[in-house]
Amino acid sequence: MPKDTGIGAPTKRREDIRFLTGKGRYSDDIKTYGQAAAVFARSTVANGIIKSIDTSAAEGMPGVLAVFTGEDFVEVGGNPAGWLINSRDGEPMKEPKRPVLAHGKVRHVGDAYAAVIAETEAEARDAAEAIEIDIEELPAVVDMKQALSGTNYVHDEIGTNQCFDWGWIEDNRAATDEAIKGAHHVTTLELVNNRLVPNAMEPRCSIGEYRAANDEYTLHTTSQNPHLTRLLISAFVMGIPENKLTVIAPDVGGGFGSKIYHYGEEALVLAASKRIGRPVKWTSDRNEAFLTDAHGRDHVTKIELAMDADGKFLAFRTETHANVGAYLSNFATATPTFLHGTLMAGNYTVPNVYVNVKAVFTNTAPVDAYRGAGRPEATYSLERVIDKAAREIGMDPIELRRKNFIQPDQYPYASAAGLEYDSGNYDALMDQMEKVADKAGFAARRKESEAKGLWRGFGVNAYIEACGIAPSNLVGQLGSRVGLYDAATVRVNATGNLSVMVGAHSHGQGHETAFPQIVGDMLGIDPATIDIVHGDTSKIPFGMGTYGSRSLAVCGSAIVRATEKVIDKAKKIAAHMMESAPEDIELKDGNFTVAGTDKSVSFGEVALKAYIPHDFPLENIEPGLEETAFYDPANFTYPSGAYCCEVEVDPKTGKVRVDRMTAVDDFGNVINPMIVTGQVHGGLGQGIGQALLENTTYDENGQLLTASYMDYAMPRADDLPFYTVDHSKGTPCTHNPLGVKGCGEAGAIGSPPTVVNAVIDAIQSGGVNVTHIDMPVSPHRVWDAIQNA
Repeated sequence: MPKDTGIGAPTKRREDIRFLTGKGRYSDDIKTYGQAAAVFARSTVANGIIKSIDTSAAEGMPGVLAVFTGEDFVEVGGNPAGWLINSRDGEPMKEPKRPVLAHGKVRHVGDAYAAVIAETEAEARDAAEAIEIDIEELPAVVDMKQALSGTNYVHDEIGTNQCFDWGWIEDNRAATDEAIKGAHHVTTLELVNNRLVPNAMEPRCSIGEYRAANDEYTLHTTSQNPHLTRLLISAFVMGIPENKLTVIAPDVGGGFGSKIYHYGEEALVLAASKRIGRPVKWTSDRNEAFLTDAHGRDHVTKIELAMDADGKFLAFRTETHANVGAYLSNFATATPTFLHGTLMAGNYTVPNVYVNVKAVFTNTAPVDAYRGAGRPEATYSLERVIDKAAREIGMDPIELRRKNFIQPDQYPYASAAGLEYDSGNYDALMDQMEKVADKAGFAARRKESEAKGLWRGFGVNAYIEACGIAPSNLVGQLGSRVGLYDAATVRVNATGNLSVMVGAHSHGQGHETAFPQIVGDMLGIDPATIDIVHGDTSKIPFGMGTYGSRSLAVCGSAIVRATEKVIDKAKKIAAHMMESAPEDIELKDGNFTVAGTDKSVSFGEVALKAYIPHDFPLENIEPGLEETAFYDPANFTYPSGAYCCEVEVDPKTGKVRVDRMTAVDDFGNVINPMIVTGQVHGGLGQGIGQALLENTTYDENGQLLTASYMDYAMPRADDLPFYTVDHSKGTPCTHNPLGVKGCGEAGAIGSPPTVVNAVIDAIQSGGVNVTHIDMPVSPHRVWDAIQNA
């Protein structure tokens, strides 16, 4: 096997060949015989009672095959939340039904109340516009704090807009309060984690096909998690037997979390296909995506940091209002609680942590996991309040962090927020960051900026993340309604090439390149002979999809276990071929040898022999060479990092320019450094977008004011600097066979507080006492803060 293709090699992504040459196959590329088109009629008001829906004109229009309303789905189930959260007093969360189509009431602008199926999309769109709906408009519930104090409810049947009032860890509450009360210094900060629209390159698309001959359904859809989609549709929404439903997620153009979940459009096209006896396809336009894709973030937080006279952390206490929107999306309840609250100790030896989260229903699009999912929110709160505290007590921000870092000899370390970190070295990361960022040269660069009339700031951040969302036995106790293992099947074909079927889904992560590197390294063969099969529930073992930086740590570990089983069986076959004992067989560089002899057979010869078992002792060796393994982790993995950013602020206009960004991460062992670097680059771009540009805005009537790229400011190339990315200081994870930790979300977690810290530093360098600006730190907000100060 070539030495530059295995674990640790920066192999180019093989999947990029088809993407760059326009040969990818996405859901919208699929055209089936007899395919009809679906278009949804969506509410233009945020909150209102449906008095009547008249579809008669639409039903009589050219090409129309069927029209559906919420009445057609009254008897089917609702799309459930995947995580049950109890309030502090033990009361279960409020979980109103999320229907396929709105029935009785519309609850956000874009809420679908009808669907038209027609021969063409144009005909369906014309007919959808002909549907007459009478809605008694009600005042919209938009502001979270007002939602909790008023009597205008998003869901009248639950009699409140509060989904839950969660405390973590409740037993820590009194001790945390006492520590803050008696502290030498307490820093308080109120901040907003701004709502974001995921804006994946490919909008959602679903094609439903029902075949009456065998009573089977097939759904092609843009999903990060096809098995979960199948499970939800079959068990909760439509009652289709799971073995009668196949879900296929082909190439998917980005997800960032927004395609983990099941959406009502997927169930609708399946039901419509059965009704009309033809395949039905729906493709979202970009405006629909803005209105209906699950949004991210949207927290309002008050955080307090208590310290002793030496700057040692004594306690963190937070109160957060988390917007869940009009309906509970599948992971909406996990994101602001266990994916957020359990990280509120950060990288630090703080002894007391208490987190309170009130989840609130509003007349806005549902909010769910978005790249980082709770971890960016936790990191932003922690790292902003630490920076503010450093300025208040006159200590260098890096020195304050170092004073409180967990040390390498303290692992495994039980954090005050309930997690057990297995490995890390935060001082080494900070050392490397200062070195590669040339912190020593910052003063000279600041003078150069000042000579141009600009203020230069240096911002830092130290983050820790919980990845590999698992283990099942822990998350089950905490309310998860699904397991969080993953699975792989390694099939060795008779000619020696391999097919590896995986539960994880690749939509930008590079699985088709990195996974073969693992198998090829273990078997000593060329990864080019290994194919990765994913995204089709009829072909792959039951897996839990791709999110939470879990693909390599969880699914990759399943691949290792399955490959180990293949090696064990292959050694038995090789031993039989060479008339030796299996325990004497060694595998190296793709050859099986008898230890201490020159007798050997190649991997290819063993593969062929496995399928021609003429002389096998069948009582000891079965024909074939294929193995499956399920892997459920013992713990989360804990990537960490030290980031810094340098910005220039124009005090005359408030314009912020990111000049430098350095990301030093501990990802454990790295399988493909080029792919890892690319993942960090993407996350940094999204994090800078949140920090400086992106903001989802509703008016008081619940109208989305940022419903297109004309109004929602996505980062462009000239908004982003060249990045310095370093992952040379990794400490291997101690509890998975690869020693990996996960890298996909790190950039989006580490960059927002780094950028904001740099902006505050720049403004203060100009002699202006501004201590905080909420994201996005737009020119107007910066200019306004400077003027008011």
